[in-house]
Amino acid sequence: MAVSIVKNSVYNTANEDTSMGKIKDEPGPKTAFNKTILNVGEETCALYAFKETPSRLFLFWFLTIVTVGFYRLFAYWMKSLEIAIRFEETGHEDADYVMVHDNHGIKTIKKVTNKESVKGFIRPTRSGAPEKIHSMRFFTYRKIKYIWYDKEQAWINAAELDSTAPFIIFKNDVDDRKGLTEEEVLSKREIYNRNSLIIKLTPLIVILFKEVLGPFYLFQVFSVTLWFIDQYAYYASVIVLITVLSAGLAVWEMRKQEKRIREMVGESPKVTLIRNGNDIEVDATEIVPGDIISLPAHSFVLPCDCLLMNGTVIVNEAMLTGESVPVTKASLKEADDCGYELRLSPERHNRHTLFSGTTILQTRNYRGQPVLARVLRTGFSTLKGQLVRSILYPKPPDPQQVMDVYNFIVVLASIALCGFGYTIAMMVYREESAKHIVVRSLDIITIVVPPALPAAMAVGTINANMRLKEKKIFCISPSTINTCGLINVACFDKTGTLTEDGLDFNCLKAIKKNEEGKPMFTKEFEDLDPEKLDEESADLNIVIAAASCHSLTRIDGILHGDPLEMILVEKSKWTLEEPVNSDEETMDFDNVQPTVLRPPPEQARFHPEDHEYSVIKQHPFNSALQRMSVIVSTPSEHSAHKMIVFTKGSPEMVASLCVPESIPKDYSDVVDMYAQRGFRLIAVAAKSVHMNFAKALKAPRDTMESDLEFLGLIVMENRLKDVTLETINKLSVANIRCVMVTGDNLLTAMSVARECGIIRPTKKAYLITHSKEEKDSLGRTKLFIKESVSSSENEIDTNSEVREFDQKTDVLKSRYQFAVAGPTYAVIAHEYPELMDRLSAVCDVYARMAPDQKAQMICALQSIGAKVSMCGDGANDCAALKTANAGISLSQAEASIAAPFTSNIADIRCVVEVILEGRCAVVTSYAVSKYMAAYSLNEFLSVMLLYWEGTNISDGQFLYIDFVLITIVALTLGNTAAAKNLRKIPPPPRLATLGFYFSVFGQLAINIVTQVAGFLLTRAQQWYIPNPEELDNHQTMIGTAVFFTSCCMYLGYAFVYSKGHPFRRPVYTNWLMCITIFIIFLVNLFFIFTNVPFFVDLMEFVHIPKLWFCFVLFAIGMVGVFISLLYEHYFVDKIVNVAFESYLRHRRIRKDDPTLPAYERMLASIGSSPSWFEKELAMAKLTDRRDTMESSF
Repeated sequence: MAVSIVKNSVYNTANEDTSMGKIKDEPGPKTAFNKTILNVGEETCALYAFKETPSRLFLFWFLTIVTVGFYRLFAYWMKSLEIAIRFEETGHEDADYVMVHDNHGIKTIKKVTNKESVKGFIRPTRSGAPEKIHSMRFFTYRKIKYIWYDKEQAWINAAELDSTAPFIIFKNDVDDRKGLTEEEVLSKREIYNRNSLIIKLTPLIVILFKEVLGPFYLFQVFSVTLWFIDQYAYYASVIVLITVLSAGLAVWEMRKQEKRIREMVGESPKVTLIRNGNDIEVDATEIVPGDIISLPAHSFVLPCDCLLMNGTVIVNEAMLTGESVPVTKASLKEADDCGYELRLSPERHNRHTLFSGTTILQTRNYRGQPVLARVLRTGFSTLKGQLVRSILYPKPPDPQQVMDVYNFIVVLASIALCGFGYTIAMMVYREESAKHIVVRSLDIITIVVPPALPAAMAVGTINANMRLKEKKIFCISPSTINTCGLINVACFDKTGTLTEDGLDFNCLKAIKKNEEGKPMFTKEFEDLDPEKLDEESADLNIVIAAASCHSLTRIDGILHGDPLEMILVEKSKWTLEEPVNSDEETMDFDNVQPTVLRPPPEQARFHPEDHEYSVIKQHPFNSALQRMSVIVSTPSEHSAHKMIVFTKGSPEMVASLCVPESIPKDYSDVVDMYAQRGFRLIAVAAKSVHMNFAKALKAPRDTMESDLEFLGLIVMENRLKDVTLETINKLSVANIRCVMVTGDNLLTAMSVARECGIIRPTKKAYLITHSKEEKDSLGRTKLFIKESVSSSENEIDTNSEVREFDQKTDVLKSRYQFAVAGPTYAVIAHEYPELMDRLSAVCDVYARMAPDQKAQMICALQSIGAKVSMCGDGANDCAALKTANAGISLSQAEASIAAPFTSNIADIRCVVEVILEGRCAVVTSYAVSKYMAAYSLNEFLSVMLLYWEGTNISDGQFLYIDFVLITIVALTLGNTAAAKNLRKIPPPPRLATLGFYFSVFGQLAINIVTQVAGFLLTRAQQWYIPNPEELDNHQTMIGTAVFFTSCCMYLGYAFVYSKGHPFRRPVYTNWLMCITIFIIFLVNLFFIFTNVPFFVDLMEFVHIPKLWFCFVLFAIGMVGVFISLLYEHYFVDKIVNVAFESYLRHRRIRKDDPTLPAYERMLASIGSSPSWFEKELAMAKLTDRRDTMESSF
């Protein structure tokens, strides 16, 4: 997390803008000497340095006092206002304050603290050597401390320097038993802070103030104040009550979130440390980096990240990977020798690193010595600390959607200004008092801009979250639900997500020698029986490899580990023993006690002497290396130094490590044959070595895993889950592209993709591969494209709807699909970056992908405008789950913290449910927005008409409209459940669409006609009693008539904007809303057709003497409702939203409009044929040929 100052002799802002991406509204003048880059986790932020001067500070407080705090309030909302007045730009070496500007547009000002100490502070450096300083400048951002380093001219997180220090420093200190001195501990604590993830509970008053200082809460304060001045006390009191309850609920939710995080962090345990050569027991919060911690034997949750110094530790890393599979960690002593240039890295040295939050299941001692680990990272710099910070600082809502709401409010405010001017003109004409003119004109603004709009828009999201909980899908970031409604690419892990968790043993293909002495495959064996293998003259070492090459371990007498390895050991019928500690049993070993393996008695004749094997060293599986290995000893008096190295892994990787003479001729054909049928293949190899135990333990991994003899293939079967094909078909028919991203073999991935419908039967499939040996004229690795087999229409097209989808062509629908493996993807990313965007638009199968590549692939999709979901079981998927717009974890482990959604039902049905609820929440928020806008404009129009007559709506009528007709109905409006099935057309991607404005202003026009008709008809009657022109007279006949007409329209809007199809269920299924509307409708009829004195006085009605005219007013209102329904459901929905928007969209596609998402423009351009890729390859070949011809002359 180091940051470097951007400095040039001439400050080039263009270059700096490029480095920052799309960060706008940068403070200060064009020069950028005060700007640098700050990497906060996976996010890149801009960092600006400022200095506070007395004159500027005086001006800041002067403006605050003169404007009665309004300047301070606006500066709180817009940090640029505070920066412009309070600070001046300066270099980072002199900064008093820094401003962090993240890539979501959020600005945070942080004070730089200066600290001095006579004893000094010990901080790390890039070289790895500690440095003692006596003064320190730092600031804290998102729980991480950044310290100023003068030499590097950079703000650096000290923990990051420790995490990337030269590895040899840690390896050379493995025998340290002295630990830190008390002076060093105190000094380091100033650099790193306490080792604690405990979140201090924010005082309730602070939470409340932050909540109510938002623009909408303050607008509500303004509105309520005005209403009390206007003696509109009833509704003002109700709004105050609702606002207090709403703010209280928000405060309660925030406090509950803080408490939930505290519970997740847990209590701080007691630990044993070695300091000054002595063992001391302290609270875990006292730990500092560099401490040596003595690990308990079992059942201990690690409070920090540390490096294992000796022994072996078995941990449960479910918190990180989502899989409750024990992982064996090896000590630094077993690390390969390295030079000073090799630095500590999480990928390379993961097997030596113990992570905070993981649980120690068992430690294994050497000769009774304690198992020790050196503390690497503490507090929020640990891996668990990063997870906690991701909860504390989640991604903000989509800024485009927030801007749409603000833009819409600006439009309403513009209408309010027109009413503001109209009101002033009318009041001045009537010669009313200045106070009355001000109150009435400002009241117009509170009517047109509904202060409850944001709260009403959240109703759909709240209800969607509740329904998801009922379906066992839990969300820790409700703001993500709306984003799910816009998902157009759904990514899936394969194993455990699309397919079943467990694997079944299918067969074994061993190796034997033919008549010429060359290797060949045997027939298929259905079990690991050495007798049957011996009959075929097969190499029996493959059985030993299957029984020994694994990471299984016994914990409390029960075998734990990878299910695949459990199956192989069970098939072999071997037993695994881990002896208790004793000096006698470990005298010959420089490491921990070996695991002893014994074959069953009936297989004794196939094994030497005492029939036992000892695993003396294990190289755990590494996803980057795609293999694991063990060193097995056959202890006996005659062969003390005879050992065998067994390696298993992916067929490609193991083949590359084998002696070519040991590989059968048809190796690739056999591998491809099984892979194309969807089987998972494990290649096994071995070699014999003669060395003593000490040399074997210290031998580098690369040396031991080279020049191997190939032993054969183990074929495992991985079946699809029952719901996978059905779910993929549902998503595909809804025009949601499905993508597989897996760490498995490319051909196996293709087979599963065909079986589950990701590869469609009507599309051609192509494999993109590369050759390391061949280069083009530019020195780039050559790429190749090869057609593959598509899926079977009979198996995939399960019904007529799916069949129709597959047969239909569309300009935005690719007619082919690419598949690529991780190594090829890396080649394209580094050597052919110009192809990445187009590849992302058409590639649907990604195989052999490392965890970071999965995240990179999702970023590539997002960069071309796609909204991406990722569904995985947690193993190696955490980075991808966090990167996606909507990550859905199928793991119930703590790793699910990385994903906004967690499903307790471990299959991909949850993806459909989340998208359905997301679409429902999105259209509900749009509908509530339109409903609130229509109500505001309806009320605005009523007030405008009554101002013409010098009157207004009475308090009782206002209260009934605002609270009963609007607030209660709006709350039930969002209660309509999501549709049962996904539809082909997605919801609009934003609020401010053409259809939205056609709807709002079209309804306004219908409303004008309806209310004006009732207004004019009432005034035209002979019995009409005009307003007596008394100031604030609200009890008028024209006011009563307008109220009767408008009440029908208010209630009608609930039905107008409650349309179910295609994203919600029919309105009648929302029984709560229907009952509410029915009751309110009866109340409306009661008001219109009765004349009960109590209600007449309460509502300030004037009795209309003719009953037939009441029917006329009711009929006008109902006709207006009917026209509104027709206009909304036919003109807006069918003509504007479907026909016209479709016409505009296709027109924009034809014109390659840059405002379209990049992926749509790409599909329109390259979706018909992969010829664009072939042309790229042909051009490379042509360039190569030209160069050859030129060189020959």
